[in-house]
Amino acid sequence: MTQTPTEIEIAEATTGDIDGILDLQARNQPDQGGTLSHSFSRHDMATMIAAMPVIVARRAGRVIGYLMSSLLTANSDVAILRAMLAVYPGAPDAYVYGPICVDADERGQGLPRTMFAALRKRLPGREGILFIRQDNAASLKAHANLGMQTVAAFTHQGVAYNVLSYTG
Repeated sequence: MTQTPTEIEIAEATTGDIDGILDLQARNQPDQGGTLSHSFSRHDMATMIAAMPVIVARRAGRVIGYLMSSLLTANSDVAILRAMLAVYPGAPDAYVYGPICVDADERGQGLPRTMFAALRKRLPGREGILFIRQDNAASLKAHANLGMQTVAAFTHQGVAYNVLSYTG
């Protein structure tokens, strides 16, 4: 667990963070003007937290950002993840990076980079793979600045996506 000078705590999520993660997820769904591609249930969140590192950013105990990671075999019922893995399956020990989400009031402070660094420390040498909508230029640029590279592309429900990869 680390603290930044602005009193933001970066740590691995616990089950006590699930309500905050779900709230942030709900506020960033497309019907709320957000860009998240899937909504995970409470059960899914608990399972993911138990299986792989999930990084949270907290301010005064409130979740203001999160970065999920999951095994390639987890969430195999999620159609968009199946579509991504069909075009780029990744290395045998690869994992899915994301989603990543930061509270609108907390953006512009480098939280994605800080959470990403915390995740990489926990999964050294492993490949992370993710997808980003091709029309989300800001996210594509931000992830490229983190050292991620586009390795494939796919279309799901009429929307074009890039698949990105990095090695921790």
